[in-house]
Amino acid sequence: MSQFDKPSSTWLKLIRQPSSLIGGCISVIAFLLAITGYWISPDSSPDANRMIVEIASRSPGFTQQFLLIPKSPRPASVSWWERTLNGQPDSYSYLPIGDFHQQGDTLYVQQFIDDGLYEERTFLLSALHSFQTGIRPPDSPQVALKSENNSIGRNSYIKQQRFLLGTDKFGRDILSRLIIGTRISLMVGGIAMILSLTIGLLLGTLAGYYGGKLDALIMWFINVIWSIPTLLLVFAITLLLGKGFWQVFIAVGLTMWVNVARLVRGQLIAVRNLEYVEAAKALGYRDWRIMVKHILPNIMGPVLVVAAANFASAIVVEAGLSFLGVGVQPPQPSWGGMIKENYNFIITNNPMLALAPGFAIMLLVLAFNLIGNGIRDALDVRS
Repeated sequence: MSQFDKPSSTWLKLIRQPSSLIGGCISVIAFLLAITGYWISPDSSPDANRMIVEIASRSPGFTQQFLLIPKSPRPASVSWWERTLNGQPDSYSYLPIGDFHQQGDTLYVQQFIDDGLYEERTFLLSALHSFQTGIRPPDSPQVALKSENNSIGRNSYIKQQRFLLGTDKFGRDILSRLIIGTRISLMVGGIAMILSLTIGLLLGTLAGYYGGKLDALIMWFINVIWSIPTLLLVFAITLLLGKGFWQVFIAVGLTMWVNVARLVRGQLIAVRNLEYVEAAKALGYRDWRIMVKHILPNIMGPVLVVAAANFASAIVVEAGLSFLGVGVQPPQPSWGGMIKENYNFIITNNPMLALAPGFAIMLLVLAFNLIGNGIRDALDVRS
């Protein structure tokens, strides 16, 4: 009988574990943030890469007023699916301002340069409106006055934004990059887990079931990979494949299968001579059917625990690679990259720039470790 013959009982045990509930809630929130990131983040531009250098390195809770200047030509609108995946290019340039007032069709603003330093600039509201609508700016005062009567007000182009976690050294919103960076960590963890399970289950099953020279060859290969430090192996694979988004996923995944293979091999050796396996052989079933349909379902409990641990480990490894500059490349937001860009601020009055992504990594790794512990307890997996 498989450990999963009574799924309702297993799930009941799992949800009764406080640790798995906490870890599950954190992971669900992370998945929702990853999916809806570009819809809920304050900066919905691709990679949350809206740079406003005048407000760089601001503390959490900083509030700034902006004049929204329509871009010309205006970026094309993207589909719902495209925005969900890659964001929506900004249709406006964000100009930080202080005080402002309007006289007729002219808007006078104090452009923010630095703390206590402003520069006065003027803008025609009718020109701003014409760029927004795609109509040529008016050449005569009469047309401008008509545009003003059509309720082109200053509030249409003034926006006040609060940066809950502050801004980085390029003036980008930390909260937005933290939200968008969630999908990088989850994708690395997911792909690394899939690769480790695929390779580990295949090699471990073959070694444990057949034994002999095949077992010796596979174990020799496992020991060679096991002897190489993980980061050095990832560096080698990254240098071979190149730096990039998908390369780091593959590099991390190809280093995480050893634990799975060793575990599966040990489990196969323990169960390959049990009665139900001998009965399956006596009935004339093929080896692949015995392994896939009879043996693997009965040993998946420990494998799932290791898979959850690999998910968490992959997140840490990816963060380390991005911190060292060989992981996900800028301007794509990565939690490790954010720490690298802002770790100098830890000893200043604005440590949250580096602490925020550090706390995010800690919470996500803790969540998947708690899920692994909950699976172990629910399936009665022995340590």
